[in-house]
Formats: sequence, structure tokens, C-alpha cells
Amino acid sequence: MGRILHGKFRREANKILEKYSNLFTTDYKKNVKILEVVAEVPSKRLRNMLAGYITRQIKKLQSS
Repeated sequence: MGRILHGKFRREANKILEKYSNLFTTDYKKNVKILEVVAEVPSKRLRNMLAGYITRQIKKLQSS
């Protein structure tokens, strides 16, 4: 089973994704690097979770 992501977390990730959608790819490691530059994320763990969520969303958008 997947991890439960809170609504606030998802909303913030979606805001970042809408604003910088042309920068993100389906590659998780590239998305981590992009998040370092684009957003001020207070912790490494949170940044990695955001990058994983954004990667999943990009893959979902490309498959449909």
C-alpha cells in the first residue's frame, strides 16, 4: 500500500507543478534537483516526497 499524503501536501505539490510544469520530467532524480532550485523545502525528506509525488503525477498525465 502507498503512503497517505495529506491534502495540504498535495495542494502545495500541485501548485509547484502548475507553476513549473514545463521543467519537471518522469525522472525522479532530475525532479529532486529541480525542486532544490525552484522551491524552498525545509527538509530533505519532504523534498524527496514532493519529488516522488510530482513524478507520479507527470507519469499519470503522460499515460492519459
